[in-house]
Amino acid sequence: MVGIVIVSHSKQLALGVRELAAQMVQGKVPLAVAAGIDDPANPLGTDAIRVYEAIASVFSDDGVLVLMDLGSALMSAEMALEFLPPEQREKVYLCAAPLVEGAIAATVAAAAGGNIQQVIAEAQGALVAKATQLGLVSSPLSIVSNPITNEVATREIRIKVSNRLGLHARPSAQFVATASRFQSQIRVQNLTRNTEAVRGDSINQVATLGVRQGHELLITATGIDAQDALQALQTLIIHNFGENDSLVELTPPFQEFTAPTQGELKGIAASPGVAIAPLVHYQSVVIPFTEYYIENVNIEWQRLQSAIQVAKQEIETLLSHTSIQIGDAEAAIFDAHLLFLADPVMLEAARQHIVQERLNAEFAWQAVVDEVANSYRKLEDAYLQERFDDVVDVGRRVLRILLGNAPSHLELTEPSIVVGTDLSPSDTVKLDPTKVMGICMTSGSATSHSAIIARTLGIPAVLGVDAQVLNLQNGTLMALDGESGKVWVQPASETLEILEVKREAWKIAQAEARKQAHQPAITRDGIHIKVFANIGSVADAKAAISHGAEGVGLLRTEFLYLEKTKPPTEEEQLEVYQAITKVLDHRPLIIRTLDVGGDKHLPYLSSSVTEANPFLGVRGIRFCLENPQFLKTQLRAILRVSVGNNIKIMWPMIATLTELRAAKTIFNQVQEELRQAAIAFDENIKVGMMIETPAAVAIADQLAREVDFFSIGTNDLSQYVMAGDRTNPRVATLADALQPPVLRMIQQTVQAAHAANIWVGLCGEVAAETLVAPILLGLGLDELSVNPQAIAPLKQAISQLTITEAQAIASVALNQDSAISVRELVYPIG
Repeated sequence: MVGIVIVSHSKQLALGVRELAAQMVQGKVPLAVAAGIDDPANPLGTDAIRVYEAIASVFSDDGVLVLMDLGSALMSAEMALEFLPPEQREKVYLCAAPLVEGAIAATVAAAAGGNIQQVIAEAQGALVAKATQLGLVSSPLSIVSNPITNEVATREIRIKVSNRLGLHARPSAQFVATASRFQSQIRVQNLTRNTEAVRGDSINQVATLGVRQGHELLITATGIDAQDALQALQTLIIHNFGENDSLVELTPPFQEFTAPTQGELKGIAASPGVAIAPLVHYQSVVIPFTEYYIENVNIEWQRLQSAIQVAKQEIETLLSHTSIQIGDAEAAIFDAHLLFLADPVMLEAARQHIVQERLNAEFAWQAVVDEVANSYRKLEDAYLQERFDDVVDVGRRVLRILLGNAPSHLELTEPSIVVGTDLSPSDTVKLDPTKVMGICMTSGSATSHSAIIARTLGIPAVLGVDAQVLNLQNGTLMALDGESGKVWVQPASETLEILEVKREAWKIAQAEARKQAHQPAITRDGIHIKVFANIGSVADAKAAISHGAEGVGLLRTEFLYLEKTKPPTEEEQLEVYQAITKVLDHRPLIIRTLDVGGDKHLPYLSSSVTEANPFLGVRGIRFCLENPQFLKTQLRAILRVSVGNNIKIMWPMIATLTELRAAKTIFNQVQEELRQAAIAFDENIKVGMMIETPAAVAIADQLAREVDFFSIGTNDLSQYVMAGDRTNPRVATLADALQPPVLRMIQQTVQAAHAANIWVGLCGEVAAETLVAPILLGLGLDELSVNPQAIAPLKQAISQLTITEAQAIASVALNQDSAISVRELVYPIG
């Protein structure tokens, strides 16, 4: 017989519910209670051990149903499951039914000999009788149909989407990723547009619902974990998918009407700035293929699956490249690309073409891509129409791999304006802003992902230009104004003069804006806080200096290793480090040694071991200690460039003294090898480490005696302290550097560092939130390292503070109960 457990904050309430349920069946059903806590002053609460004991007391192979009241009762029940053996855990079901009505209905169903699914259905349909009696439903069938069946009731929620751009690619990807984690079948319908319900685990079906800000969704879930699934999706939507609603939208500047000048063409302003340069044509490679019938459907299906797997690896590398060199927001575009490849609707449709129609993989795949792309094109929403480009981008990638073609690259020998039909997101992220002066395309819009990336790269762009530009000769002089959306072919001298003046005015305005940023960040009471930059390339170093960085607080060296077929040599690394030091001109440069693993993988390094959780696996210094040849080569290059430069070395992901000392041993070996070879290096080079794990914080006093400085990496520290994966939408809000436990970890680290007379910086994303600066300064940080674009506003924020004020705010923040409460201290209301 099915056993039933009642979990409640109140022991009296739980005992009353058990008594009422037992009376219904004369004690035939095993019922257990786990309620209250042993604290006479505060008896309300739940205890996971008590829940575990209650489950064990009524356990049978027929199953156990656990009913909970609210809040921590659910958490305690979930934790209790972890104490059970796996074979028992599979037979215990947490039910979202109302406690009183659900317990009575479940008890009656169990007494009648119902199986676990029937008992669950009865419990979840327990409010039907009451709702019918009150006239809230016309028939019990409107809530649950035939509860005594093997079917599990369907749950549903209605909710409005409030983030500014609705379910565009990134929120759609988060929605699908969340829905896919549950066993229940999720379906979603746009009530505002009266669409049909679609599968919640299909990125393309969800995106084509055309959900915009203010639209109401009906989300249904059918399955054992239906309520959990709906709660997770509801939380995701309520928190705007983690997006900042203060997103800057392109607002066209006021333009007085002027008659077109010689050679002038009008397009769409997509990325501001003026470019004047010869044009170079770039066209997406047309990938020809033929349709033919195949004999072995299994081999053909395997071909497609293998190509998709290779495409995933390429996109994951591209995502890492984009995250390091451009930014996490732009990298998230490629999360959607990965979900396209995992879309079950697309995969099933392709499989049917192969298996049922016996068509070759190339034709089957392209047929599905064309169908999905056209579904985006037919949408009324202009923003969602632009996802056509993403689908085509992914489709071309898989098709190219199927045919064995090498990827194409745009290689420019001189500064040029790139002209073509379109530019995919994959192509755009690879552009070199020092060679690509401007972008002129005959298709696209300001909301396309390619335009978003161009704006971040600072490349002026005009899209939607007349197709006549495709007939121009390479080398033809072109000018474009990404602010007005105008393009000139062989512009007249008068036009060139006007554009040159505008370009110079733009440069002067930018220089004036940066002028203040080149002053040191000094608080009102005279304390100098160093503001450094996080960089991942030579181009980043130039941007950092132009934005006023006092040095580089974090050089991510992973860019040297990714997107290559073999690791970089010592000479290749030396060349890059020399180029960066030349740009910095003796300013401090902190080079972090190779930090791969987790979400960054080297394509040329295969491993026979698949890690269940890479973020808790061989990453950071652990990887380098297992592969010392990588570390030695890198250290040789760093030491060689240290002569005459202000360079420091920083170890990533240190968790123990043993790891730190092992890294120092290798470092000492490399130094001795260079001495033996009479190769000069800075004998007094400073060596520090990242603080990214709770373990490092706990022994910070010991670690501080072994290094010259600390740099706190709050991105990783937050997720490790809070046990919340920042890439998992269901718990991503936990991985927030403003969570009070994380702030206390920062404070503890600073205190240990200062006690040992070493300085401590912070290089996480939270440092770029200017309104958070008082808290960080109040915690005692000596240096903040941010992306170049955040330097000017951060310096301005620091200059308006006193350390005394900052310490007072930090003291209050440390005693808050959540990250939300902390933000309310410093963020304006509303």
